[in-house]
Amino acid sequence: MGPGGIATIIAASSLAVIAIAISYTVIRLSRLIDEVTQTISMINGPLKNLSNAGKSIEQLTKKISKTAENFLDENPIAMKAAAAVMSAAKLKKKGKKKSKAKD
Repeated sequence: MGPGGIATIIAASSLAVIAIAISYTVIRLSRLIDEVTQTISMINGPLKNLSNAGKSIEQLTKKISKTAENFLDENPIAMKAAAAVMSAAKLKKKGKKKSKAKD
C-alpha cells in the first residue's frame, strides 16, 4: 500500500468521525427541542386556566357594575345616600391625616 492508499484511509476515517459527530449533535439537538416543546406546553396549560379565570372575573365585574348602575339609576335616593357615604368617608380620611400630622 502506497502513500495515496494511507491518505485515502485517513481521509475516509476522518470523514466517518465527522459524520458520527454531526449525527450525534443532530440527535441531541432534536431531544433538546422535544424537551423545550414539552416544557412550553406544560407552562401554557396553567396560563390558559388563568386566562379563563381572568375572563370569568371580568364578566362578573361587568355584571356587578351593570347591576349597580341599574339600581342607582332606578333609585335616586340610593344615589344620594351613596354620595353622602362617599363624602363622609373622604372627610373621615382627611381627619385621620390631620391627627397623624399633629403627633
